[in-house]
Amino acid sequence: MNLNSRNLKLIIGVFYLLILFFGLYYLFSLIDVRDLTSYEFIKSNKEIIIDYKNNNFLFLTIIFFLFSIAWYLLLGFASPILLFSGFVFGKWYGILIAVVSASIGTTLLYLLAKLFFIDLIKEKLEPKFSSLKLAFQKNEFLYFTLFRLGGGGGIPYAIQNVLPVLFNISIKNYFLGTFIGSWPTMFISVALGSGIEKYIETNEKLSLVNVILSPDIYLPILGFILMLLVGLVIKKLFFKKN
Repeated sequence: MNLNSRNLKLIIGVFYLLILFFGLYYLFSLIDVRDLTSYEFIKSNKEIIIDYKNNNFLFLTIIFFLFSIAWYLLLGFASPILLFSGFVFGKWYGILIAVVSASIGTTLLYLLAKLFFIDLIKEKLEPKFSSLKLAFQKNEFLYFTLFRLGGGGGIPYAIQNVLPVLFNISIKNYFLGTFIGSWPTMFISVALGSGIEKYIETNEKLSLVNVILSPDIYLPILGFILMLLVGLVIKKLFFKKN
């Protein structure tokens, strides 16, 4: 790699990090965490959002889909997108939007990481995750799909998305592994978001007892616990340390 190519990659990499920083700063400057914990605030804005969706379904779908891709590209974690997707679009349409946008967004992030941050990723992550290399070399598509299916073994989502840089997974296998392996874990969060919307629709006030007893809430939570156990089994069976 010549000097000009390295300088170009450095410039683009710094530009990306600046966009990430200022984008997150702007986003969180618009959000008051206290409002997000207010049941009345969520309920009143829920009606506005749902009414807007009903009147502008295609437009909101496209905007949210593009935003989700950008969110993952900027190292965003999955939970807010999944919960919002279920809250606004429901379980079935919500999971379709969530999985497709995550597959595209994380694949773009993977490409970006391979091009501009491979040395940094190797420096920071290779000492901790070198034991996974042998597994991915056996069958990268199978093991990456299992990796996604098991929720990445508890690894933070942003790190999950760039970790395969260490193993040089093909773009096709990365995209398909993400698309196939993400459905179960993402569906749980999307279903929880949908359950929260249904609870707010039928309850004027927040009641912890009613929340716990609502099947739309406790079933996704039980599913989440089940997927944690599945993830532990997958990790033990397929990703043993050397």
